[in-house]
Amino acid sequence: MSRLEVTEKIIATKVAKGIKWADVAREIGLSKEWVTAGCLGQMTFNDEQAGKLARLFDLTEAETQWLKVVPYKGSLPTSVPTDPLIYRFYELISVYGTTFKELIHEEFGDGIMSAIDFKMDLQREPHAAGDRVSIVMSGKFLPYKTY
Repeated sequence: MSRLEVTEKIIATKVAKGIKWADVAREIGLSKEWVTAGCLGQMTFNDEQAGKLARLFDLTEAETQWLKVVPYKGSLPTSVPTDPLIYRFYELISVYGTTFKELIHEEFGDGIMSAIDFKMDLQREPHAAGDRVSIVMSGKFLPYKTY
């Protein structure tokens, strides 16, 4: 058994039961973005959270243990994503990545935006010309230090 097999079981059970990620997040008590990332194998759950997920997704004790193991982060199967939706994020970074970098450095100085001390909010934004996807990302600025 592997973490990938547990992730696949979670997804299969979610589909079979008609569960929404927002419902899972409410049960866990955290954001739908973080809980979804965790269920997809990118975050670590504590005992209480893993127990709730075990009940929701009919996981065995051995499968539940995998939810508490620190994962190898980064789940894309290729360096350039082939899934059309994920590829658009790659395209977004290819086009605007240097702009993000330039503006962050101008505003904050030499450093990075943390993906560890981070939060994200994804919402549907109604629009007359077709609904829009609104994603707000907030990460702590971490300056490079001299030594």
